[in-house]
Amino acid sequence: MILQKVSNFPTKFLFNFPHKFEMAARPSSDLAKFRREHLASAQHLVILTGAGVSAESGVPTFRGAGGFWRKYQAQDLATPQAFYRDPSLVWEFYHYRREVMLSKEPNPAHDAIAEVEARFAAEGKRVVVITQNIDELHKRAGSENILELHGSLFKTQCTECGDVRPNHDSPICEALSGHGAPDPDATAARLPVSDLPRCQVGNCGGLLRPNVVWFGESLDEEVMDAAHEELENCDLCLVVGTSSVVYPAAMFAPQVAMRGVPVAEFNMETTPATNRLGGKGFFFEGPCGTILPQALAE
Repeated sequence: MILQKVSNFPTKFLFNFPHKFEMAARPSSDLAKFRREHLASAQHLVILTGAGVSAESGVPTFRGAGGFWRKYQAQDLATPQAFYRDPSLVWEFYHYRREVMLSKEPNPAHDAIAEVEARFAAEGKRVVVITQNIDELHKRAGSENILELHGSLFKTQCTECGDVRPNHDSPICEALSGHGAPDPDATAARLPVSDLPRCQVGNCGGLLRPNVVWFGESLDEEVMDAAHEELENCDLCLVVGTSSVVYPAAMFAPQVAMRGVPVAEFNMETTPATNRLGGKGFFFEGPCGTILPQALAE
């Protein structure tokens, strides 16, 4: 599947649901009912998370009004074409993002998700996080069962041999030290390709790229297969801080709801998925770091 926005996703995939499902009533906001009737009895919980979770940790999204790094938005730099044209500029962007993440911490939403996973595991039950985020804040909070749909800022991929491995070096290479400032007037470093991050496997020495899914690229098939398996087997699904406009992840919650499985959305505002959560749907409006801990508390 290709990472796409709703505006250019093939029409045949756009909410191909029965009419009566499309016209479903607004989901419930009864938190006590959610906890009593669904969370308490759940055996296999899937939690879908998006940028809204990390935004509460102060992580910039580079989307929407004001979402710029220098004069660029993410879609200007997060493409194979941009990397081919100017790998130095793209690495400056990702170096900045990596360094910013080192100053951020998981927030109460991340902590609540990790805590419910540990609690369920102790009871022989399963929790899996399927995230669109690339910041590893779920992992730092203590979550263990994580599927990263879009990869990770802290993994690299060799453009020559294909090797993928974790990398938490700061800076990722000496040449990038002191570069990557987000100011619109900042001067591009224009580093030679030979000074950019290089593969350390044997004598490869190939140019490294961030191991993230760029716009126009296919999502990892193994990760997608694992995500679909979890979604097919879960008996409760939470949607937390995601805009539900990036496909294929935008289809996940409505597809689960079509199976008659309860789906609860936690968000600052309604999304395209909100009214497609079925008869057992819930919507809780507000900051994820405030409402999610209440919903998942023991």
